[in-house]
Amino acid sequence: MGRFGIAIRFAALAIVWGASFLFIKIGLTGLSPAQVALARVVLGAVALILIAAWRRKPLPRDPAIWGHLAVVSVLLCVIPFLLFSWAEQYISSGLASIFNATTPLITMLIAAAALPTERFTKARTTGLALGFLGVLTIVGVWQGIDVSHELTAQLACLGATTCYGISFVYVRRFISWRNLDAPTIALGQVCCGAVVMLLLAPFIATTPVRLDTPIVLSMIALGALGTGLAYAWNAAIISAWGASNASAVTYLTPVVGVLLGVLVLDEPLAWNQPVGALLVVLGILAAHGRLSPHKKPEPVQELKDTVPS
Repeated sequence: MGRFGIAIRFAALAIVWGASFLFIKIGLTGLSPAQVALARVVLGAVALILIAAWRRKPLPRDPAIWGHLAVVSVLLCVIPFLLFSWAEQYISSGLASIFNATTPLITMLIAAAALPTERFTKARTTGLALGFLGVLTIVGVWQGIDVSHELTAQLACLGATTCYGISFVYVRRFISWRNLDAPTIALGQVCCGAVVMLLLAPFIATTPVRLDTPIVLSMIALGALGTGLAYAWNAAIISAWGASNASAVTYLTPVVGVLLGVLVLDEPLAWNQPVGALLVVLGILAAHGRLSPHKKPEPVQELKDTVPS
């Protein structure tokens, strides 16, 4: 595929992942948080199965691999999808997208604690400090801590990105060295996540359902595109540009998420939210050595800084 085609996929990936939070918000007008998460992961699994059938690449047969993929599915799909869906009952879709951008920094913190090779450097420490300051700015700590649904929802978003971080470290520790390509890993984790959600559905997704055209289209876009096809796009971008350049999508998804929330849903935007998001992005750049003109940027692992949404 040519450079133009990859650039188109990169732009599409940023738009689809950034719009995921808008789709969740629309889905919640007729579905419960658990039903949104269920639709998302099931439709994503269907899309990835169709892609796998087209690629005709054999699936892994080692039960241990599927066991690890099942663990990853809970950390990367089931829990985060439930947490983000629940959180967006109380906060704007744009704010949820901003919190999602903290994933690379949280991943870095968890990796430093869990992986001997991921030591703290001056750049990473600076990046984490900027990111932490960004989160405090987004929350607006100077206004005082009011234990409400809004604060709990923001903490739920951070819980989701923490699960993402743990899952990326887990993948690197137990799966990456097995020479599986990214689409196969995505297929395994999303399909396992769909099975888990289907098993849980009779207990957590039983509220009445109201469907209309916007809700149905949003769920198709969230599942088939954002949780299915987007993984294949991301794999192609990583292959063509390298993981470090591909991870730049992290900087664009909150911009897309905030803009769509304001333009489509007329969501309010407090000044501290984009300022905090900017600090988070600067933290990511600093952690990778991209703010220093004399320092070569640190390499980014293929799965470590891929940010789902």
